[in-house]
Amino acid sequence: MDSPLSEESRRPTVAVLGTGIMGAAMARNLVRSGLPVRVWNRSPAKAEPLAADGAVVAASPTEAVDGADVVLTMLYDGASVLAAMRRAAPGLRPGQLWMQSTTVGVAEIGPLAAFAAEHGLALYDAPVSGTREPAEAGQLLVIAAGPTAQRPRLAPVLDAVAARVVWTGDDGGAGTSTRLKLVVNSWVLAANNAAGELVALARALGVDPQQFFDLVAGGGLDLPYLRMKAALLVDGRTMPASFAVATAAKDARLIVAAAAAQGVRLDGVEAAGARLERAVAAGLGEEDMAAAYTASFEELRSGDGDLPKSG
Repeated sequence: MDSPLSEESRRPTVAVLGTGIMGAAMARNLVRSGLPVRVWNRSPAKAEPLAADGAVVAASPTEAVDGADVVLTMLYDGASVLAAMRRAAPGLRPGQLWMQSTTVGVAEIGPLAAFAAEHGLALYDAPVSGTREPAEAGQLLVIAAGPTAQRPRLAPVLDAVAARVVWTGDDGGAGTSTRLKLVVNSWVLAANNAAGELVALARALGVDPQQFFDLVAGGGLDLPYLRMKAALLVDGRTMPASFAVATAAKDARLIVAAAAAQGVRLDGVEAAGARLERAVAAGLGEEDMAAAYTASFEELRSGDGDLPKSG
């Protein structure tokens, strides 16, 4: 059984590197829980509003992590995480906990683990499942792996941001949580793709999408996530994004690469990723991933503006 927390361990200072959709929401919940929070973002304008919530906005990663008990990274990909942590290195000290919550590729875990070992950090591979709304409510699902002995020190951070924590192991460098997160996101991409194609086909055939949902209501084909994403398209509400098109496209690439390394081809994820990439190319990268729906009409669009669009 874990020992009782000391007063210091109840209120660890947390450095949040990356204040996009998810990082900003997590930082706000950390502040609301009474923890001292420092934030840094590559684009300072995304971090500055957090000062009004009580976070200290740092000018550099080094400044953010200097003296922090927990470093939380929530950036775009593995390369950006490693770059930020290398910039933070002068402020790091042995014994700090590193909660790495960015969705990264399986091949990127090794370099991150090596960096942690080099600097004496306790690495927690802790990607999160959830979008803007659960992040803002502190109701994320955290998929975590890391040293058992240090978990009480991390508990106040997890309590502030998560509704549930699923532990996959005690070695943060083994990549068990990242692997599970990629499996989860493969399903998210499939469901989002299905929602977009459902609405596109319904509109192309002159069918009200609501007729479909009335038909499947309460049955095995009914799915709340499918309803949610389809509703964004029907109502034209793809901004602000809960899960951006560009980020989803990045995750699709990571999933396909991880599968290919094991000799597995994922045709569905490849197709969903291609649709997302077309949406990015069309300038929709910052919209909700549901906006990939517009890729259904790419070859038909002739400039007359008559085809359905996402928003």
